[in-house]
Amino acid sequence: MRFGYTETCLEHDTGERHPETADRLRAIRRGLARKYGVEYVEAEQASVEAVEAVHDPAYVEEVREFCAGGGGNWDPDTVAVEATWEAALASAGLAQWAAEEAVSGAEGRETPFSIGRPPGHHALSDDAMGFCFFNNAAVAAQATLDAGTTESVAILDWDVHHGNGTEEIFEDRGDVFYLSIHEQGLYPGTGAIEETGEGEGDGATLNVPLAAGADDADYGYVFERVIVPALTGFDPDLLIVSAGFDAHRHDPISRMRVSTDGYGSFTLALEEFSEESDTPLAFVLEGGYGLDTLSEGVAMVHEVFDGHRPLEPDGEPTDATRELVDDLRGRHGLGS
Repeated sequence: MRFGYTETCLEHDTGERHPETADRLRAIRRGLARKYGVEYVEAEQASVEAVEAVHDPAYVEEVREFCAGGGGNWDPDTVAVEATWEAALASAGLAQWAAEEAVSGAEGRETPFSIGRPPGHHALSDDAMGFCFFNNAAVAAQATLDAGTTESVAILDWDVHHGNGTEEIFEDRGDVFYLSIHEQGLYPGTGAIEETGEGEGDGATLNVPLAAGADDADYGYVFERVIVPALTGFDPDLLIVSAGFDAHRHDPISRMRVSTDGYGSFTLALEEFSEESDTPLAFVLEGGYGLDTLSEGVAMVHEVFDGHRPLEPDGEPTDATRELVDDLRGRHGLGS
């Protein structure tokens, strides 16, 4: 894979006790150092205009002024320093690079993955929250739409937390399909199955809130029965994956039971979808707060595109997962 990366993102200093630190990117780099075929690209920062395409200009200016004044706590979870402004633009720019590379034909071992920070999927159109200032995946999706290189984009969010920001930005749009598979009831408490979009975006939001403790078998069942069929029906010109790795069984802030091979299975399902449908595919880093499990997860995604085949999940999905899938298939017209 080709990884978008810049040292600028390390300058976003959240403090020693914060879970979202520069050590996350350092851990990913260490893990990838042992892998074959890794290439790094330092992309340009996103322009203010590109960020304002999905965020209120007054809010963007508020972030700039907040950082210029030295930063501080935007809210109890979301921290900034002076360098956060440049890091946030850089992180959005890396995501934009990944999307542009994908629609330009990068695939297979050239598949792009942006590993920037701060992450983005909680950033609302007019507010920061959940460690996020600018919504990287949203900036990337909108950039391709504005450039005319796509007419429709799907964003699949497999972070353990629901991407409320991405949903909010696109909830009344029919050209962006937002799909999220997340832990039910976890921060920020959004992402119910009833949230399916509004107006022209009715039906273009699909939430899969899994019960705490869901494992590889549950996730695999959802990918097979909901995610891939829904993506196939939407037929996007680009698929962006908001790739968080905090559903891992050893992540410190979730209760899910996904294994490293589980992330490989997700990746394989999307790789096969991309190949069969000729859909460009790009990855954008979101969460993941166990340094070992984060680095292993990113490395697993890379290995799948390098030909590795992950272990098949053991066990069967729970009855609760089966019932949820049946509900979603009926709700979104995916068959019985």
